Amino acid sequence: MIEVHELTKRYGDKTAVDRLSFTVPAGIVTGFLGPNGAGKSTTMRMILGLDRPTSGTATVGGRPYADHAAPLRAAGALLDAKAVHTGRSAYHHLLAMAATTGVPRARVDEVIQLVGLQGVARKRAGGFSLGMGQRLGIASALLADPQVLILDEPVNGLDPEGVLWIRNLMRDFAAQGRTVFVSSHLMSEMAVTAEHLIVIGRGKLIADTSVSAFIEQAASNSVLVRSPRATELFQLLSGADVTVTTVETGLFEVTGLTAVEIGDRAAEAGIPVHELTPQRPSLEQAFMELTRDSVEYHATSQNERADAGAAR
Repeated sequence: MIEVHELTKRYGDKTAVDRLSFTVPAGIVTGFLGPNGAGKSTTMRMILGLDRPTSGTATVGGRPYADHAAPLRAAGALLDAKAVHTGRSAYHHLLAMAATTGVPRARVDEVIQLVGLQGVARKRAGGFSLGMGQRLGIASALLADPQVLILDEPVNGLDPEGVLWIRNLMRDFAAQGRTVFVSSHLMSEMAVTAEHLIVIGRGKLIADTSVSAFIEQAASNSVLVRSPRATELFQLLSGADVTVTTVETGLFEVTGLTAVEIGDRAAEAGIPVHELTPQRPSLEQAFMELTRDSVEYHATSQNERADAGAAR
């Protein structure tokens, strides 16, 4: 388990992390989301004792990471896959780590096979592709068979097979009753991997909830309705708390009523319905909606630039 309490980090007059509190439980994959500059990497570094907090605490397994007699057995981490001696082979990089942490030599061969690097284990890490480097970083995190796994953008550079592999690895790790805390910008991957989310923006907590609850709170659900008598049904459903919007001929979108309520009203009026499709926002849409005020760096579209030019 990871526990963060009132964690704050300031760099001069800039506050990177602002009184952040959350708990990462064991047994599930917890996603750590936020826009660029939100403070995710800084938070992970403070959890691992790589950055000293201005105030507040972060513990792994009930104590600060640096206080563990064998820190790598408490938590394995991938924060930067390039943090490896480029002149060493993957095997000797892991062997050096094992020798300094009391990990048996046999474990080196185990994790090399686990991450699929057995064919290049004796090659210099400096010649690795991005994906191979990621696999080596994950092998380093798993080397001491830790109870907690902390991964920052673990699918970077991985091909589809590699993405599926790391997804299953994290799920299996959590299923063993261990803790998985993973940061990623790939919302589609988080949607199918994580069960719980910690979302921050500008260093502050935005959400600490399940994936499904996060999506539900982001936007009102709507229903796509198709009918050969769309005009009649449109008028029947319209009301003070209901929004009905035409999508195309015979098809419209209803917000404020469930699919069951729409079907019942249509049946009572004898109006045939050919489609009732509930629309649920994606994790990406929910994330964009709930973090829009926390984005530090905004890109400008061509239309926005044109409008700004016309205004001048």
